[in-house]
Amino acid sequence: MKTLSLWFNRYVNSSVHVAFAVCSLVGVTCLEFDISSTISLLGFVFFATITGYNFVKYAAVFIKNYHDLYFYLKVTQLVSVIAMLYFSFQLSWTVLAFFGSFAILTFLYAIPLLKNKNLRNYTGIKITIVAFVWAGVTVLMPIVNEGVSLDTVMYLTFFQRFLLVFVLTLPFEIRDLQYDDSTLETLPQRVGIKKTKIIGVIILVLILLIELFKDSITLNYLVSLGIISIVLLVFLLNANKKQSKFFSSFWVESIPVFWFLILLFLNTYLAIS
Repeated sequence: MKTLSLWFNRYVNSSVHVAFAVCSLVGVTCLEFDISSTISLLGFVFFATITGYNFVKYAAVFIKNYHDLYFYLKVTQLVSVIAMLYFSFQLSWTVLAFFGSFAILTFLYAIPLLKNKNLRNYTGIKITIVAFVWAGVTVLMPIVNEGVSLDTVMYLTFFQRFLLVFVLTLPFEIRDLQYDDSTLETLPQRVGIKKTKIIGVIILVLILLIELFKDSITLNYLVSLGIISIVLLVFLLNANKKQSKFFSSFWVESIPVFWFLILLFLNTYLAIS
């Protein structure tokens, strides 16, 4: 049991779980727009996510003392960088250039370049960058990779995804109230936990309303979006500063995986499009 717990901790701490979440959102996009998800793209996104997230989480430790990092984190990061580079050679320059803009944001999010501050430390910007990068990588990248021209519906989906990830991040922001510097002025710091949850509920309603503005509504996508919005609502309303260890880092992070599985099930077995 101890061994299982140890490996589960490593699985979460090494950002493998969040990589599955990001790839699941890529899968949701592919199912919504009926485009193919190549192994090259999924592999690249998976290992780039691990590389990027571990860079953000452990950059400070790495810079100060590389030896302080656990061996499994060093191995995970090395394997991820090599695998990311391998899959990158199978993607077009257009996709890589597109991804590069989000990679630069991730770099600036972690490394202090401007007045010894990284983007994460600028007032109120932390959650916005996370949502923007996730939405770009999981909505726009698979579409660009397919060579499809972006249209209004796709931009609406991008905005929906941005809002969804924004709400998905709120339980983390509430958890981090006890750790974050007050100068960050995160949403819970500025308005409190109760109002943060109210804002999250309003955004979830807005996400569902946006679906009505699309030219053609796919019923199974709408049903899956409704189900996952309710699931996210339950987690948001139950979020607090003293969460269980894996409330956000595993369960909330699993919501995109659940969404993909729900949509895949509807598309495969019920065909209610």
